[in-house]
Amino acid sequence: MALKNNFKNTIRQYSRAIDMPLFATTVAISFFGVINMFGIAGWEGPFFEKQLILVLIGIAVMILFSFFNFRYFKNSSILVFALYIFSLLLLAFPSFFQSIRGVNSWIIIGNFTLEPSELMKLAFIIVMAKYFSQRHIHIHQFRHIFVSGIYYAVPAAMIISQPDLGSAIIFTLIWFGMLIASGINKKQLGILAAVGLCILIIGWVFVLKPYQKSRIISFLDPYGDPKGTGYNLIQSKIAIGNGYIWGEGLGRGSQTNLGFLPEPKNDFVFSAVAEQFGLLGITGILAAIAHIISRILNVGLRAGSNFGKLFSIGMAIFIFAHAFVGAGVNVGLLPVTGIPFPFLSYGGSNLISIMIGLGIIQSIKRYS
Repeated sequence: MALKNNFKNTIRQYSRAIDMPLFATTVAISFFGVINMFGIAGWEGPFFEKQLILVLIGIAVMILFSFFNFRYFKNSSILVFALYIFSLLLLAFPSFFQSIRGVNSWIIIGNFTLEPSELMKLAFIIVMAKYFSQRHIHIHQFRHIFVSGIYYAVPAAMIISQPDLGSAIIFTLIWFGMLIASGINKKQLGILAAVGLCILIIGWVFVLKPYQKSRIISFLDPYGDPKGTGYNLIQSKIAIGNGYIWGEGLGRGSQTNLGFLPEPKNDFVFSAVAEQFGLLGITGILAAIAHIISRILNVGLRAGSNFGKLFSIGMAIFIFAHAFVGAGVNVGLLPVTGIPFPFLSYGGSNLISIMIGLGIIQSIKRYS
């Protein structure tokens, strides 16, 4: 009896120390992702079972990191730099493994698959929060922007070479967003915008692969090649239209079940949700993600350190960018990039990285 009471008291104390709305919403949307995966894949195959296991591991990881004192990152430059170097080394490993759909982004060992770019995004947020929090007053000195640009450019160049344009875009949004949050002035912002435009032009001419250019062209006019480059987007729109308001029901998505919707477990999982649960379902998903982002920013606003504030902003951008780009691709507002939709896409790399980040957010709440 005493042991039971102690356990209850521990749970009660823990729930008071963390941001419970953030925790509850994260758990709810993660299990919705499992239910959605059942509707897509059914009992057959490993997808439903593996996704359930990954969600349980993710929740456990989030709880574990909520006990990790975030001040170790705030105070230790050696720890943060070591994490950055370790993530870079992992990022170099996929070149030694087989490509998937022409992209070398995964470490594949038997049935185990890891996408290092997802861990690199989290490590990059920690590095930027650490760097800018120490130089917050002197951020107007252009050399600090230049140094942060080096931290950004090294992993971004490695990711583009894989080639993984989607993750490179997410990196850019994280870096740019954290720069703005740290307080750069309008002149510096204008210079960066001009440099970015030049890089985009050079990238289009010399860096992008033909299939990547085709994706962008098909995004602008998918019906120009409806059976080729425009096929994925057309089928995605049909799936969303099929769902209408209430959806066709769990496991009853015709586009998904008949195999017309490509990659319903990953790239087009948002469309699969829309087909099964309709406008009501995707509205609920977007509302849940918006609530998670607002709770993250609320924790950052109340944090007692610049590191906590900047890390919270970085995590908010991380989740928002994945959701915005993922949804934009599915509805035809953005070109196909192949990035996971947070909490819903099959696989553990993105999910676990987000859960670690949310665990650190809870640590900021507990120790601030």
